[in-house]
This record gives sequence, structure tokens and C-alpha cells, in this order.
Amino acid sequence: MGAIQDRMIGEMELRGMASATKKSYLVCCRVFVAYFMKSPEQLGTEEVKTFLLHLARERQAGPSTTHVYIAALCFLYRHVLALPDVVDRLPRPRIPKKLPDVLDPEEVQQLLGAVRSMKLRTILITAYGAGLRISEALRLGVRDIDSKRMVIHIRGAKNGKDRLVLLSPDLLVALRRYWTQCRPQGPHLFPGRNRRPVHIDVIRRALWAAVREVGLKKRVTLHSFRHGFATHLLENGTDVRVIQALLGHSNLETTAHYTQVSTRSFKNVTSPLDRLAPPKEDPKDR
Repeated sequence: MGAIQDRMIGEMELRGMASATKKSYLVCCRVFVAYFMKSPEQLGTEEVKTFLLHLARERQAGPSTTHVYIAALCFLYRHVLALPDVVDRLPRPRIPKKLPDVLDPEEVQQLLGAVRSMKLRTILITAYGAGLRISEALRLGVRDIDSKRMVIHIRGAKNGKDRLVLLSPDLLVALRRYWTQCRPQGPHLFPGRNRRPVHIDVIRRALWAAVREVGLKKRVTLHSFRHGFATHLLENGTDVRVIQALLGHSNLETTAHYTQVSTRSFKNVTSPLDRLAPPKEDPKDR
């Protein structure tokens, strides 16, 4: 993409986009250009649609992946090439709304216990104990832990927002135990190689190994700990607006999604089946 790629990088930097988003958009646009072997300035709406069909038919891309490609191409044509008409009427596949598998507290404890590395286990404990995205936990600095105010300062989170989150007493104990034994060097709380934060693939592999060891059949991801934090708070009676602030959601509807996987609201509901008179026993069933 050459000069166009440089312009795209500049536009994304001016908007303060997250590094993961920038990387994803660049990859998507490179794949698009490589498919036609032409400059995107020479391609129009029909070519974009042809490429999206290629993703669905040949690459078997799911709706979520297709949405990322569409977002990348929309950014390219609207903000870099100033050709918004090319992408203004692109069809967007419907994304099925699936409820995530929620770990119960016992399963969380089992998984954490199966992670052998103290550093990696403490990262997951932090993600669950404070409801952090795994990227937020990995980027934590030593200065972000405020034991006097019992808060954690999350810096430059999604959409560039800072926020304060709960530092629970048990999480503080776990962090101090980790600090005493590992003594991390440098500004990062969880440094990996070259004193940079632990890479996400390292913690992902550790989680997969723990899932295999425990033998869980649920679909478990690094985000499962954040889901568990929110759902367990909700089931314990925490107000959804407090959970919204802790998670850093801009929209309450995003937080309300967790009410769909919480069982608190219907634990005390009696099914109409239970109100029926007990059926008469049939001798054939004896």
C-alpha cells in the first residue's frame, strides 16, 4: 500500500486509536489490496462487495470477522482516501447474539489453581478480582496500585479512557505475595522479555493448559474472568450502574448484557409447573 498505508497510520494515530485496532485495520486492508493487486483508489463498491463475498465463501469468515474488515475498509475509504461513497451502503452480516459460558466461582478457583506460574496466575487473579480486560491487566504499572485508597488506576483503556477500579483486600494480598517472590524490575507490574509487559499469547497458552488440566467443558477465554467478575457481582446484588463504572462501559446497555447470564433475577421465581397439583401416580410407572 506504500504511501496510502503511511497516510492510514497517520490518520489512526491522530485519532488515538488502540494499537491492536491499528494493527487489525492495516492487516485487513493489506489483504484487500493483495486480493485485487491494485491500488484501493482504483477499486469501487463492486470490488469491495466481491471481496466480502470472497471472505464469506472462500475464507469461511464469520460475521464478526467480516465486520472487522468492513470497519477497516470504511476507515480507509472515508478518512484516508476521502471516497466515502464507496463504502456508504455496504451490507453488514447479522452477528448472532450468543450468551457466553459463565464460570462459577468454584470453576474460577480451579482454573487459577491450575496455573503453575505465579506471575501468570496473578495476572488472571487481577483480571477476575478487578474485572479488567486482559490487556488492561498486562499493561498495569507498579505505580497504578494504590493500596492507601484501595483502587487500581487503569490508564489508556478502551477508547483511551482512564478509570479507577476496585482493589480488593484479597487481590492486594495476592499482588504483595507476587511482588515479594518475583520482584519485577522496571515500571511494568508484569514484565516479560526485555522488560516489556507479558505477551498476551503467553497468558493465553497458560489458560488453555489450565482448562485441559481441570477438564472444563465450557468455552473459556481470557475474557471469561471479566465476564465472571460482572456476573458474580450482579448475582450478589451489586447495582448494575456500579458494575458499569467498574467495567468502564460507556453505555449501560453493554453492562445490562450481563443480566442475561445472571441467574439472580429468577432464582426466586416459581415455575407454573410447580403450582400444578401433583399428578396422580400411574401404576404402570411403578
